[in-house]
Amino acid sequence: MNLLDDLKWQYKSGGYEQKLIYWNCGVYLLSILFFYQFQWGVFNFPSWLALSSDIAEVATKPWTLLTYFFFHASFFHLLFNMIVLNYAGRMFLTFFNQKQLLGLYLLSGIFSGIDFSLLYQLFTPGSHSLIVGASGAIMAILVATATYAPMMDIRLLLIGHVRLWQFTAVILFLDLIQIFTENTGGHIAHLSGALFGFLYVKLLQSGTDLSQPITFIFDVLAMRSNKKGTPFKKVHRNAPSPSPQRPTMRVVTKDKTQQQIDEILDKISQSGYDSLTQEEKEFLFKAGKQ
Repeated sequence: MNLLDDLKWQYKSGGYEQKLIYWNCGVYLLSILFFYQFQWGVFNFPSWLALSSDIAEVATKPWTLLTYFFFHASFFHLLFNMIVLNYAGRMFLTFFNQKQLLGLYLLSGIFSGIDFSLLYQLFTPGSHSLIVGASGAIMAILVATATYAPMMDIRLLLIGHVRLWQFTAVILFLDLIQIFTENTGGHIAHLSGALFGFLYVKLLQSGTDLSQPITFIFDVLAMRSNKKGTPFKKVHRNAPSPSPQRPTMRVVTKDKTQQQIDEILDKISQSGYDSLTQEEKEFLFKAGKQ
């Protein structure tokens, strides 16, 4: 298997925490081709992709609330964000599911962008700025995990074992003390993402899943995709045994737990998360920990 095949296999078999890394890296490579100013050594992102601090301009280009957090200003900006996304995403998935990760990432990125556009003028009156980067969305994932499991033990290089809440608190403190010094817009986005991650978990614990609209959309898209491929899938399922020429990783044997999860997900796609009973909600939480 060559490198390209290996990357394709990792993308297809990986979860959303891995797919998000691929998406961000892919967009970064494209941005080098179109927006990197080699003579100056910097990116020059257009205002129709980067997010403006002018809320009136954002109103005319609302899609920038989504595009801005898939672009990065430098290689090290991308590298640091993807390292944190990898570890924070894996910790998040210890307690929650893949679609909740994607929903939180997208919604917190949008929320952070709105806060940036609304608050930037309060911190730097009369100035204008454009922002890119996934830091706000990644901070939301980290804080959401720390809110749900603050005593989780993590090991840091050269430091040793610390609690997740301690690590998260230090990062938030650094953002707070630097907000008036440099990268004001970035720090606003970080803290806004942290706030969204905290609120997301608290509302989820009370029975409201803010990511449900996102997961519903992906469920609908998945069902449409399944319908398009129905003839092939029916033949595959009705076969008495999987073809020996097909990779075994594609053969899925559903136990009772997986069947119950599928039934609950079907119920969510049809009637919404709020239609679940308390027992079903607790079952999903327990299943997400396994």
